[in-house]
Amino acid sequence: MSNSPTDFHPASSAEEADEAALDWFVRRGAGLEAAEEAAFQHWLAADPAHTAAFAHWEEDWSALDSLPAAAVQALRDALPETASATGQAAANPAGPARARAATARPAPPRRAWFASLAGLMPRAAVTALAIAGVSAALLAWQHQQPQFEQQYISMRGEQRSIALPDGSQLHLDTATRTEISFYPGRRELHLAGGQAMFEVSANPDRPFDVVAGPVRVTVVGTRFSVRYTPEIAGADGVRVAVEEGHVRVRQHSALPDLLASLFGGDPVDLVAGQQLVASADGTPGPVAAVAPAGIAPWRDSRVSFNDTPLEQALAEFARYGDTRLTVQDPAVAALRLTGTFDPNRLDNFVRVLPQVLPVRMRQGGEGMEIVAAGGADGVKGTPAAR
Repeated sequence: MSNSPTDFHPASSAEEADEAALDWFVRRGAGLEAAEEAAFQHWLAADPAHTAAFAHWEEDWSALDSLPAAAVQALRDALPETASATGQAAANPAGPARARAATARPAPPRRAWFASLAGLMPRAAVTALAIAGVSAALLAWQHQQPQFEQQYISMRGEQRSIALPDGSQLHLDTATRTEISFYPGRRELHLAGGQAMFEVSANPDRPFDVVAGPVRVTVVGTRFSVRYTPEIAGADGVRVAVEEGHVRVRQHSALPDLLASLFGGDPVDLVAGQQLVASADGTPGPVAAVAPAGIAPWRDSRVSFNDTPLEQALAEFARYGDTRLTVQDPAVAALRLTGTFDPNRLDNFVRVLPQVLPVRMRQGGEGMEIVAAGGADGVKGTPAAR
């Protein structure tokens, strides 16, 4: 590509757009003069394919930051040495701008050795080599023999605290199912359902991953909680809350994990005092402050509701035991409840509920039904619990 700010034309194919985008990406990384920047902006505006191709390079480059250490080493092993590639540039008159730009200033640590190569070969070649390298790391990663494997389950109404062999602590709420495996280079826990709090022993060389349905949470050492209750309608996402340290939350891709970390969606970092709820497909939601009740109020025998449908609140109580409470009227089931309760003192909840919602208890053959206090009109207005 010429350095002239006006010497360009729209690409005639996606491949040409990709090649031109790579040229601009590497050159901009080294810094452009005003005339070159103007030419770049002109090139972007000339064809929507240019903007898309450039965005793809930015996304792939950003993904290198989250690549696991094993994959980074595999890429180093799979790709030619940067020095050798730079030497090839001298013999490649078509690519001096790329070689000059790729070595003009230091790149971020994980990209420096890869940057020169990207400036010397087509995107397709770089991507193929990256996939080969990551695939090699994936094979080594997946074929590690676990050093420790165990299932930990809590029954309905039961809570457990477990000391893990790495010094971490695992706290299970009621009706929670987990499987944990420790490998030489990683620690991984699968949360099949329920909620748990983690106090992870720090080990930068052995990250700790929690996989909860469609979400993967990665940490080195911290205190955090994860909730995954797909059986409760309206609460089928994944909640991650951090008390100490920080965690990284990303969608758990159907692709192999190492490839997903290179080409997948952007992760979200949470620090102490922050939480998010990922959707049922694993897409991270907005970051919010942790509620005053803390990251795991269930450890203090509390369940908290904030404008929660009554039907969903009853399902939460049912996680702790048989409530013998039912609601048949959809209007009553949709009433919104706010408050904090002890799931082990259901009698208090039964006593308080008619004081905060327009409902009454009707005795039935196998328990009590929650009905509108004054017929159909009785469900209008939903004062919150205090």
